[in-house]
Amino acid sequence: MADEAYENPRLAVLYDPLDPDRGDLDVYAAVATELKARQVLDVGCGTGTFALLLAARGLDVTGVDPAGASLDVARSKPGSERVRWIHGDATALPPMRADVAFMTANVAQAIVEPGGWEATLRGVHAALRPGGRLVFETRDPARRAWEDWTRAATRKTVAVAEFGDVETWLDVTDVSLPLVTFRRTVVLTATGETLVSDSTLRFRGREEVTASLTAHGYVVDEIRDAPDRPGREFVFFARRMEPPSASVPE
Repeated sequence: MADEAYENPRLAVLYDPLDPDRGDLDVYAAVATELKARQVLDVGCGTGTFALLLAARGLDVTGVDPAGASLDVARSKPGSERVRWIHGDATALPPMRADVAFMTANVAQAIVEPGGWEATLRGVHAALRPGGRLVFETRDPARRAWEDWTRAATRKTVAVAEFGDVETWLDVTDVSLPLVTFRRTVVLTATGETLVSDSTLRFRGREEVTASLTAHGYVVDEIRDAPDRPGREFVFFARRMEPPSASVPE
């Protein structure tokens, strides 16, 4: 099921204007170059910013997301015809042999149910060519990022074309580790309209993520730091294991 923050058309159209600085995606675009990727899968592509960035560089990109409203925004952007958009999750993918699959931003943590996480890992594994990589980030639970998600720290006002000033903030509503739930409030100042959405993220530790990847046919080649959030996140580089070689009769 898609998060209301991304499924509500009113919120989906505001997603990019309220978070216009996506410099974090440059790191992953560089990874695609580093890994010499040609075919890329963007899991949880949302409004398509990263998928379109890669497609503009000539890569063959598939974006998949369960939130139809976010995909509608993605499809409305210039260059969207270069990307194959799929409404669904990683279990709904057609046959492909992707070189790299990415889950950027909060995507991995937004898959909160263990069964959903396992199904995602299986679906991505099937979509990768043998030796292909899954690259994603997840926050280090030890850093307790949610303690910074206060109304005072997150409150901001952004001028948005067609809407005027838009005020937004977060309130953490429940911490029952490994789950953290927060509420996003968006107020359209000109009309007073208030939009509210609740989101839950799962905080998985380094060992838990490594174990789940290993159990689903991946080898963890490397765990990097997030350059724009040093010491706060793990960036996993997991490789789909090569299938065992067929034995040759003597």
